[in-house]
Amino acid sequence: MAEKITLKAQKRTLLGRKIKQLRDKGILPVNLYGKKIKSQSLQVNGKEFSKVFDKAGETNVIYLEIEGSKEPRPVLVSNIHLHPVSDLNLHVDFRQVDLTQKVKANVPVLLQGESTAVTEGAVLVQQFNELEVEALPTSIPESIIFDLSQLKKVGDSLKISDAKANKDISFELESDTTIALLQEAKQEEEPAPAPVEEEAAEGEAPAEGETKEEGEAKPEADKKAEGEAKPEADKKEEK
Repeated sequence: MAEKITLKAQKRTLLGRKIKQLRDKGILPVNLYGKKIKSQSLQVNGKEFSKVFDKAGETNVIYLEIEGSKEPRPVLVSNIHLHPVSDLNLHVDFRQVDLTQKVKANVPVLLQGESTAVTEGAVLVQQFNELEVEALPTSIPESIIFDLSQLKKVGDSLKISDAKANKDISFELESDTTIALLQEAKQEEEPAPAPVEEEAAEGEAPAEGETKEEGEAKPEADKKAEGEAKPEADKKEEK
């Protein structure tokens, strides 16, 4: 038989901004709510709650022993408000449950085992980190287990129907919903080669220092030089 987890609580009179006085003393403000009950403002010892939560988490029933009440209240941790910087517990919501009535709860997904395809380079993609289930409060599992060894090759997947879970648990999602699958690893693209500089277009003047090839038209200045009349002194010598 599973261990019965209990936690002592007292009625809380300090509300609003005054609850900081409680936190300074190590007291954690909490609220209790549920069907057919009136919401109550309570307080618990902060360190005791941390110990209890380590055992119960959000899926195991905690029996809240409220000072002045005859019977302990079966509750589930519904929500924990944390400090944005220090992550210290600031406030907790407890949901009272009927042990004879099924409830809905979010349960973590746990992938166990090893896929040989992953060790050979395939990529494991997990689609859900938790699943909503419906079950009796005392039958809610701590996690929903899936066996990775069933994944043999790229394209294989694990569906809700592959979960290792008791038959008295029902899932809110369809049985063929994919929880995890294997995909090919993305190959890094090789960088594109640098563009080659284009050769000078035909007819463009050569760069400084280059010479004209044979057959190219000479500059106008050269043409004029060839056709100019010879100096007078040269003419006399020819006679």
